[in-house]
Amino acid sequence: MSSSSSPHHVVVGAGATGTATALLLAGSGERVRVFTRRGTGPDHPLIERHAVDATDAARLVELTQGAETLFNCAMPAYHRWPTDWPPLAGALLTAAERTGARYVMLGNVYGYGRVDGPMTEDLPMAPSTVKGRVRAAMWTDALAAHDAGRVRVTEVRASDFVGAGANSLYNFLVVPHVLAGTPAALPGDLDAAQSWTYTGDVARTLVAAARSTRSWGRAWHVPSSTRSIRATTARLAALTGSPEPRLTRMTAEEVRTIGRRDPIMAEVEEMLYLTEGDSTLDATLTTRILGVTATPLDTALSEFAAARPAHA
Repeated sequence: MSSSSSPHHVVVGAGATGTATALLLAGSGERVRVFTRRGTGPDHPLIERHAVDATDAARLVELTQGAETLFNCAMPAYHRWPTDWPPLAGALLTAAERTGARYVMLGNVYGYGRVDGPMTEDLPMAPSTVKGRVRAAMWTDALAAHDAGRVRVTEVRASDFVGAGANSLYNFLVVPHVLAGTPAALPGDLDAAQSWTYTGDVARTLVAAARSTRSWGRAWHVPSSTRSIRATTARLAALTGSPEPRLTRMTAEEVRTIGRRDPIMAEVEEMLYLTEGDSTLDATLTTRILGVTATPLDTALSEFAAARPAHA
């Protein structure tokens, strides 16, 4: 590790976004500790990997001492949000309060509920789903601690993830089939305007928010690209040298049927309102104040070329 005088940050979670955030910080010469349950994470001379139960507030406080920033990039299993998120979020908030670390949360748009038009950061929390209420409560609790002067907190909100390794329904249900030249199905209006958030841009926005004096006590949207599911899929096929995609719309009944045997798909049903029409993210303020712009969608889609199956 480098000298103790260089900045030190903690990233909780080593999925696509946590990994990208840790590598971005390390690439700028800053020391990073990555916490995951199994001690996994990216390999870099400036990154320490720790096996940590992130619901253990005392242990988090111990390992976060001296950190400038605590990044919450954790992601409990989708079907366990109501039980797993509250103790995890509570421990992270406690660690930030007790160590004085700036607290940067990675969130999403679930807390807004149904929105007519582009989603902006000034929308109130008005969740209409179980998972939306979980996310809204996390932000409400953190913001209350900020307003009370106990912590500096901000939340960076993303739309549907795209990019190799990203956890998203599109990555699970469409990308492998397009690469293999087999039929794919996805819920929702395939021709509606859709915002796609590249995992690399999530990392850049998280780090930009952590470094800005103007970010605290409010939320920011990750600059994202807007294109329909059908157009995105056609471009994915072209960029990866795959056959013309055979994409169909999965009905709500089909989602429900699959959900009877798959706990993750069972959770998708309540979020189908996000797929019924245009679902776009306005990140004007992020670009103007934090200086982050969206990476071209082609760049994110091109990452899948390396993952194309040899038999396709």
